[in-house]
Order: sequence, then C-alpha cells, then structure tokens
Amino acid sequence: MPAKKLSDAEIQNLLPKLTGWKIVNGKLHQEYNCKDFVAAFGNMTRVALVAEAMNHHPEWFNVWNKVVIDLTTHSVKGISDYDFVLAEKIQEIFSPVPPSLTGKAK
Repeated sequence: MPAKKLSDAEIQNLLPKLTGWKIVNGKLHQEYNCKDFVAAFGNMTRVALVAEAMNHHPEWFNVWNKVVIDLTTHSVKGISDYDFVLAEKIQEIFSPVPPSLTGKAK
C-alpha cells in the first residue's frame, strides 16, 4: 500500500503518541542519547533492518552516543503514515528495557 500524506491536523493528532518526537523543518524529529557508541550503533543497526523491511529509510546522524533522526516521505513530499509507523518502531528499539524484564530491581 502506498504511503498516505498526512494533513497538519492528522500529524498533530498522532504526535502525542510518540514520546519526545516533534516536528522540525517539516520532518518528524527525535534525538537519542545512548550509553555509548556501541549501544547507539547497535540501535541504529536494528532500526536499519526494520527500515529496510519497510522500504522506508530515515535521515539520521550519529556521533558517539548521540543519534539524531528525521523522518519524512519523499514520494508524498511530506510526513506520511509510514513515518509514524517507523517512528513507533524506532521508539521501541531505543527505549530502555524495563527493569522487570531484565530481572534487575529498580
């Protein structure tokens, strides 16, 4: 199914569902600080596999532990439903594992 360009109202309605994401220069934008370079690059690798499976690739930048991500859909010349789907998956990948799942106490 082709990407659907979202209206400003649709974007504003969906944005609160993405923790910390905002609109910057007409793109969905997020910055993550990881423990170190290996954690940052590992998360980027996981995102790359998801993005490739979706055939929807982020614009991103990495220096040491910091990853800056911008999402837009070039084929619709704006933000699409694909961007929000990928952003949700990115958020899951970059979110820390809750202590209850790691077996460690808070």
